Amino acid sequence: MASLVIYYLSQQRLPRSFLLIPTSLALVTSLLILFYISTTSNLFPHHPPQPNLSSFAHHLIPSQSQRSLPPKSAPNGNNEVFHDTHIFLQDYKEMKRSFKIYVYPHRKDDPFANALLPVDFEPAGNYASESYFKKVLMKSHFITKDPTKAHLFFLPFSIARLRHDPRVGVAGIQDFIRDYIFNISHKYEYWNRTGGADHFYVACHSIGRSAMEKATQVKFNAIQVVCSSSYFLSGYITHKDACLPQIWPRKEEPPNLLSSNRTKLAFFAGGINSPVRERLLQVWRNDPEIFVHFGRLKTSYADAMLGSMFCLHVKGFEVNTARIADSLYYGCVPVIIANYYDLPFADILNWKSFSVVVATLDIPLLKKILKGISSNEYMRLKSNVLKVRKQFQWHLLPTDYDAFNMVMYELWLRRSLSTVSLSTFEHSKSTNDFT
Repeated sequence: MASLVIYYLSQQRLPRSFLLIPTSLALVTSLLILFYISTTSNLFPHHPPQPNLSSFAHHLIPSQSQRSLPPKSAPNGNNEVFHDTHIFLQDYKEMKRSFKIYVYPHRKDDPFANALLPVDFEPAGNYASESYFKKVLMKSHFITKDPTKAHLFFLPFSIARLRHDPRVGVAGIQDFIRDYIFNISHKYEYWNRTGGADHFYVACHSIGRSAMEKATQVKFNAIQVVCSSSYFLSGYITHKDACLPQIWPRKEEPPNLLSSNRTKLAFFAGGINSPVRERLLQVWRNDPEIFVHFGRLKTSYADAMLGSMFCLHVKGFEVNTARIADSLYYGCVPVIIANYYDLPFADILNWKSFSVVVATLDIPLLKKILKGISSNEYMRLKSNVLKVRKQFQWHLLPTDYDAFNMVMYELWLRRSLSTVSLSTFEHSKSTNDFT
């Protein structure tokens, strides 16, 4: 068809001015694109560039929500740990006052109470964030037993617990989730109002990434609060879903950082379970300033972090590990080498103010990048690390701005504008039934 149109036009005697129209449109379009890039891209700086920071990828795109979110950087540059402190504090207060969650009820004698109810012990280990959230939520003032007052509905199944349940196991998780959604959608009316858009679940184990394959409405409609928050994967939808920080819980208070002597430039320890880590080992295996160790450390992990200026978070099997929270706990500036990682609380925190983001392709430039950071800039990063530590700590009795309340704030930002009230839904059903 297109070729016929071109042939037809070629046979017509068109005025010369007509032929200038496409050229003019192309020129105007190019100018508009150039103007857009110049006003939004770092390629055209609007302030004097800082040579010490220009060599590494320090750019993050915060997620969006139902309302206008804070700008990508703070009004006064990159010094503030929040995108906009005033807006955050104002919204946080409203969230604490009004936000309500309805949890699908389950009895203690439920056959799968072990995976549906909060654990009766203090969570521990690498995936503790999942259990901490549910345990703290169920005792919080955010819970309502009246679904008409709920902004969101919590699907309380635990991927980590189902994984270890011999009746389910890894192979049976997808079937369990599919059947669970079928049951609640037939027993209750809440899911059917929005197709699950005002529902959410929380998972920290990487198996959660594939757990929704037989429940696609959960994957594409519900809010997924997960540790494996890679926007490279089709199962994670940035803006809709949110990152749950992976935190190894510690009962003791953070160490006295005044006594730490940070003689190493950078530190990493972990298993070789990804091409990114293999590349890191290949380039920096024997470097005297960047300590890269694979396998179990013979010395103290805590001492290694306390003795390093920068601590590396390097993508392994997934983009997420507990190393970011570890770095913050020990006052070590995190260096994030994990492409496509939708960072925890990116809607709220200005990651450029307390971390360094390095593209995986720039691993050979790592030392140059870190040494290019001035002493003043490093002290600013380190100072902000101490400010954001509380956002990466769990407490059985939550405190303001801790990990639990930050996750709740992420959910509050994502409360759906499309939520239909139960009364409206009932009226709509009765009208449809009548007609």
